[in-house]
Amino acid sequence: MAIAIRTEREIERIREAGGVVGQVLKQLNEVADVGVTTAQLAQLADDIIGEKQAVALFKGVKNPAARFDFPSSICASINEQVVHGIPGSRKLSDGDIISIDCGAKLNGYCGDAAITVMIGQPSAEVQNLVRITKEVLDIAVAQSRPGKLWSEIARQMQHHAEQAGYGVVRDYVGHGIGRQMHEDPKLPNFVNSDLLKNDIVLRKGMILAVEPMITLGSYKVKVMPDGWTVVTADSKPAAHFEHTLAITENGTEVFTSAA
Repeated sequence: MAIAIRTEREIERIREAGGVVGQVLKQLNEVADVGVTTAQLAQLADDIIGEKQAVALFKGVKNPAARFDFPSSICASINEQVVHGIPGSRKLSDGDIISIDCGAKLNGYCGDAAITVMIGQPSAEVQNLVRITKEVLDIAVAQSRPGKLWSEIARQMQHHAEQAGYGVVRDYVGHGIGRQMHEDPKLPNFVNSDLLKNDIVLRKGMILAVEPMITLGSYKVKVMPDGWTVVTADSKPAAHFEHTLAITENGTEVFTSAA
């Protein structure tokens, strides 16, 4: 596993790409409301990414398990949809939650982030799920620093979710990011034997995309027939938050903070 240590110039480029993603998610968060379609959200994302002269990372991504390349600049995953939901004509309804994931490349470098937006008035338990999922990401941001083992951070993330009675998705994890959207290392939001055997020591200059996906019930997921949309196996809601961040001398710098 070769984990890149970025130069100051590279870090600045990734910071700029992350800023584009943050602006997209900030505006989509403001627009997402009852009656808005996921296609409308995707069109707004296209407009912002184009205005910034960036490239939408997700659009055109290939998947051998799907009949078609991913068609959108965002993933729009509603309620039991965990990730990779495809935007379309579906309108948001009162009580929904929608996880919006966006990636952009600018000047050869990538940024990636996700938010979960509450539409109208979701149930109290769903509101709590969203809050806890954001806190799980916040733990990673607060605890990451040079010399720290990722397993120590992942253990805290997992504990915070599970002590609330929630599931931590195993099948999809965070990742390094830089010139490509997905680079080494893989960053699980939980601890298993593989992570303990191949633990990651954080170093200044690493750029990470940390993205906990937390479920109201079981952590198990399945892929729908379209080959893209991932849903919870028990059909209970899921939330997803993500930031692109840099490991700095004293901790972290979040590049997608506008999200």
